[in-house]
Amino acid sequence: MQDNKMLKYIKEVLENMPNDWLNLTTHRLDIYDEKLAKVQFLEQFENLFNTNTTEASALCELPTAFDYIRLGHPLSCVLEWVIARLNNLQPDNVISFGSKTVPILAVLRKNSLDHKNTRILYPKELPEAFDAEMLRSVYGYTFELQHIEETTAISAFEGSTIFVSQQDEIHSIDRNPNIDFYVNVHEDLGSVIVVNGKQNESYISEIQHVRRRETIAMTPANCFTALKRLTDKSYTDMQKSDLKTNKVQVLDAIAAVTGTNTKALVGSSGLSIQYAILMGLVDYALENHTGKDIKIIVPPNCYGGTNDQARRVAACIDNVEIVDLPVDDGNDMVESIDRVLTKIAHEDAVPYIIAEIPTNPRVEVPDLIQLKEVLRAVRKTASGTTAVDPVFLLDQTFCPNVQFLGEGEILSTVRTISFASGSKFPSGGLCTAGYCVGNTKTDALMQKIDMHLTLCDNEATGLQYEILAKQLPSMKQRIHEAYKNTREFVNFIQDTLPEAKINFVSEKLASKGFTPSVFSLDLPTKGATDEEKEMYKRALNHKLIHLMITEIPNESKYCVSYGQLKGCYWTIPATSTQGTTKEGDKDYIARVALSPNMDLERHKEVFLSFVESI
Repeated sequence: MQDNKMLKYIKEVLENMPNDWLNLTTHRLDIYDEKLAKVQFLEQFENLFNTNTTEASALCELPTAFDYIRLGHPLSCVLEWVIARLNNLQPDNVISFGSKTVPILAVLRKNSLDHKNTRILYPKELPEAFDAEMLRSVYGYTFELQHIEETTAISAFEGSTIFVSQQDEIHSIDRNPNIDFYVNVHEDLGSVIVVNGKQNESYISEIQHVRRRETIAMTPANCFTALKRLTDKSYTDMQKSDLKTNKVQVLDAIAAVTGTNTKALVGSSGLSIQYAILMGLVDYALENHTGKDIKIIVPPNCYGGTNDQARRVAACIDNVEIVDLPVDDGNDMVESIDRVLTKIAHEDAVPYIIAEIPTNPRVEVPDLIQLKEVLRAVRKTASGTTAVDPVFLLDQTFCPNVQFLGEGEILSTVRTISFASGSKFPSGGLCTAGYCVGNTKTDALMQKIDMHLTLCDNEATGLQYEILAKQLPSMKQRIHEAYKNTREFVNFIQDTLPEAKINFVSEKLASKGFTPSVFSLDLPTKGATDEEKEMYKRALNHKLIHLMITEIPNESKYCVSYGQLKGCYWTIPATSTQGTTKEGDKDYIARVALSPNMDLERHKEVFLSFVESI
C-alpha cells in the first residue's frame, strides 16, 4: 500500500516537475551546499512527499541537488530515493550511473587500494563492454569471475561480492546478505549499484567520487524514463533518435571545427573523455615503453576535475606519477614545459602533458610558436639515448573554434590530442557530452583511447548525439557573438573600475581566433595587512555576485556554466571548479562567462551601481 502511494506521488511529480530537471546541465550555486549534496534535496523532497505536495512552484523551490548533472541531479536523486524505499534502504546506498561497467570498476578501484579480494558473480552475462583482461593488465585490478544460476547458492566470501544482473526492472534488488554490491544493468538506461550492509557504507563516498570523476550519473532523460516505467506499466518511450545519422553529423561537425581528418571520439562528458585519454595513454606506454615510468604533467590550479582525475589515476598505478606544471599568474607555460620535459627526459620517463589554452581561470595563451618548438625538441636521457617524445593533451574548452591540429596548423607535427567539454559551447549547455580528436601522429594512441572509452561504457548517449548534431553547426557563430558581448563588458569594467585587474585575451590574440567569452576579475582591495586585503577582496567578490544574481535573476546566475545559449554566469573558481585543488593553488577571484544572448546594458547598469557602492 505504501509503495502504491509513493509511486502515485512520483507519477504526479513527473507531470509537474520543472523543465530544468530535464534540460539543465549546471545548477545554481546560491542554493547549493556541497557538503549536503543529494541529502538536502532529498530531505526537502521527502517533506513534500509527506504532505503530498506536487505543485510545480514547490518543486522549483527545492535546493540544488548537485551543481552539475555529471555528478547527479534532481531526477537521479528521485530515482535513487524510489529504489531505496522500494527495497527498505537508505537513498545514499543507491547510486545510478550512465555507464553499465563503471560501478563495477568503482568497487574494484577501492578494493585494489585496500588490497581486498573481490569476486564478481553474474547469472546471465556481464556487460558486453566488460574486459577482464584489460582491467587486470592496465588498471591493475584483481578479481575472480563466477557464473552462477541461483542467488540462493551464494556462499560467504572473504572480501567483496559484486552481483551483476541484467534485467528490465531496474528497481528489483536481491538482498542476499552474502552480496555486498548489487549492480543492476539496463541495456538502454545505464545501471544502478546498491551498497548492501553497514559494513560496506565506507564505499558509498568512494563510488560517488568515481561517478564524479570518471563517468556520469544516469542522464536526466534516462532517469525520467526509468521513473515513468516504474509508475506507469503501460508507458512506452518516445521514438528514439536516429543514432547512426546523428553520429555521422557530429563527427563531421567536429572535423570541420577542428580542421582535422582523423576520427573523433565522443564521450558522455568531458571527464569521461579525459579518463579514456589517460587510461589509453597508460595502456600505450605499458605496451610500447615497457619498464619506463609514466609522468602526467598537470597545472596544479587547472580545473579541479582534470587535476583530481589525473591524481586518482596515478594513485592506482605504481609507475604513474603526477608532475606539477605552473602555467598561470606570472608563470610562463612554455618555460615550465621546457624545464619539466628536460627533467623527465633525463629520467627516461614517458611524458604526457595536460594543459588548457587559454588557461583557466586567467585566460592566458602561451607563445604558440615557442610551444611547438619546445614540444618537438629532441631530448636525451641521462645515458645519452633519445628520450620519449611528449604527448600534448590540449583542453581547448574555452576556445574550441581554434584549429591547432589540421594539416599545416601549429601543433600538426607534435603528438597532440585536443578535447573539449560538450556542456559548454558544443551543446550550449544542453548536454554533458565531450569529445576528443588527434592529429595524424596520434592514430595508435586514439585506437587505445577508443578501447578504454568502450571499456568504461562512456560513449555519448543517443540523445547526446542528437543534441550535438543540432548544436555544433551554430557553435562558431555563437562563440563570435558571445565574445563580442564579453569584449564590450570587459571594456566597460576597465573604464568604470580601472583599479580592477582583468584577465582576458588581448585584441591581438582575438584577431588570431582566440575569442573566449569568459574573463576573470581581480577586484581592488584595501586593508593594513595581506590577510585583511585578501579577506576584503573575497567579501567583495561575493557582494558583486550577490548583487548581479538578485538584480538580474532571469539572466545572471551564480553558476559554473560557460558557453550557454543565454544569460551570464558568475563563479569563484576556488570554491567551485577548483574544489579539489590544493589550497595554495586556488584562485579567489571572480570568473565571469557571457553568452551570445543577454541584456548587456542591464548588466552594465548593475555593475556601475556596484562600483558606486564601494
